[in-house]
Amino acid sequence: MKHTLSVVVEDEAGVLTRIASLFARRGFNIESLAVGSAEQNGCSRITMVVPGDDRVIEQLTKQLNKLINVITVRDLTEIPCVERELMLIKVNANPANRSEVIEIAQIFRARVVDVSDDSLTIEVVGDPGKMVAIVKMLQKFGIREIARTGKISLTRESGVNTEYLKAS
Repeated sequence: MKHTLSVVVEDEAGVLTRIASLFARRGFNIESLAVGSAEQNGCSRITMVVPGDDRVIEQLTKQLNKLINVITVRDLTEIPCVERELMLIKVNANPANRSEVIEIAQIFRARVVDVSDDSLTIEVVGDPGKMVAIVKMLQKFGIREIARTGKISLTRESGVNTEYLKAS
């Protein structure tokens, strides 16, 4: 199972290296990693997606909490959250199929951010499932490049679990 961890750290040199080293020493892969300023001055929030069962994640959480400069560690996997990711995708688009590529982008509420004679670069923001879906739809045109930020996540203050709503 994939777990989403939110780690608030002091914004100091070497913190990310120590965290990545902890995972590497134990042979764990980090599937997604996003780092940015947190709500407190001098702090950063690291959001990472890590595969593993509950026991492994609990062990990793305890080890992360022991690291210098780590303020909080929270497993957001079972908590209602808002999750987003940013992706830029460059797609082949000649005059014959350009309107179809633009139409697909509009369906996904994506924006065309660059145009050339034979390609379009599209910006997509949404949950990770949306990223997979638009890539699948655009593959038939030929994808030249993809750059993704990694998932970021904050808990929902409302407590509404949208995953539950999707299943209904």
